[in-house]
Amino acid sequence: MIEVAFTVDGRSVRETVEPRLLLSDLLRHRLGLTGTHVGCEHGVCGACTILVDGRSARSCLMLAVQADGRELRTVHGLAGPDGLSPLQEAFHRHHALQCGFCTPGILMSATELLARGTPTREQVVDVLSGHLCRCTGYAPIVAAIEEVATLAAGEEVVEGTGDDGGGR
Repeated sequence: MIEVAFTVDGRSVRETVEPRLLLSDLLRHRLGLTGTHVGCEHGVCGACTILVDGRSARSCLMLAVQADGRELRTVHGLAGPDGLSPLQEAFHRHHALQCGFCTPGILMSATELLARGTPTREQVVDVLSGHLCRCTGYAPIVAAIEEVATLAAGEEVVEGTGDDGGGR
């Protein structure tokens, strides 16, 4: 058994884990952060995506011991005391989720992308290429991310922008 200490969604965590325990399993089963979904367990679907030190990472491909000393952020850490984050609100407005299974991972990758600056449509689509969504057709997801990027850049949002099906 190995002791690990890290921060997740702003709170300090100290756990004793088996060296083979996956980070996704620690988050879901020991810490109760079930918003981190596990789909393929091969890093392909993107459902388990979290931020590790501000960078997207597949938690099903990381061992819990690799989180030692790191700062983790899950979908549970997106909303603030005043409610949903602007990205979560945009997903709601654009109906960018249906079953919701892929949504947490997409939100986390989009959060990293938006933190880097104002992305182009191509960058948004590229980030989404690492996530499998069977329900939305991606267009509303692209529209939601583009809306938040536009607002963050201080530009006026034009109704319908990005909802032309040009996503994946």
